[in-house]
Amino acid sequence: MSRIHASAVVHPGARLADDVQVGPFSIIGEHVEIGAGSRVGPHCVIEGHTRIGRNNVFHGSAYIGCEPQDKKYQGEPTQLVIGDGNTIYQFVTLSTGTVQDEGITSVGDDNWIMAYVHIAHDCRIGSHTILANNATVAGHVHLGDYVFLGGFTTIHQFCKIGAHAMTAFTAAVAQDIPPYVTAAGNRATPAGINSEGLRRRGFSNEQILEIKRAYKLLYRQNMLLEDAIAEITARAAEHVELQAFVDFFPTASRGLIR
Repeated sequence: MSRIHASAVVHPGARLADDVQVGPFSIIGEHVEIGAGSRVGPHCVIEGHTRIGRNNVFHGSAYIGCEPQDKKYQGEPTQLVIGDGNTIYQFVTLSTGTVQDEGITSVGDDNWIMAYVHIAHDCRIGSHTILANNATVAGHVHLGDYVFLGGFTTIHQFCKIGAHAMTAFTAAVAQDIPPYVTAAGNRATPAGINSEGLRRRGFSNEQILEIKRAYKLLYRQNMLLEDAIAEITARAAEHVELQAFVDFFPTASRGLIR
């Protein structure tokens, strides 16, 4: 029995592994590549120069590889690259990149992208993230590994969010969020660290305590930002979990949430 439903439209130029399943009324474009073990549900559209890895699941009506919502886009063959083991729910939209950036939107491995999420052009999504319903990620945004976005989170273009960070429901993010930090509100401000998420990922009580100390240096001791960064950098020599802060600070381009 064919794994491609009779009502699906798959371009002859598309490259699908032999066991890829394509559901009713889905459309797969010419420049699409889909790896082994992946499933495409009903009424999905996957187009553009899109490369998808192994064991991904696309639920109904997802639109993957759509053109960037950017007036500068002129039909260039930019890309969307998706890793392995991702679960992408209903009505998710994922755009390709633009030549104004590196021309690639990328999604890592084992991400959980819930219904109505929008990921715009040139975003870089790490691995093991959870994007709850209706999260909206504007162009050129970078999300680190294990980031959790609460439902209806909105992220301004060019923002960066560090590994293990978290946003609360309806957070409106306009600046960069350091690793481990929880952000809440409109505009989003610091609201502690993602302690429960860190415990679930195997961080020890001692590591979490050290991350809390770094958070206090940034946000609770009225230090100049450069002085707080210097102190965290010094402590990272003995506390490896703080290296994520040290690596993140030079990449921040919109200023840290304060």
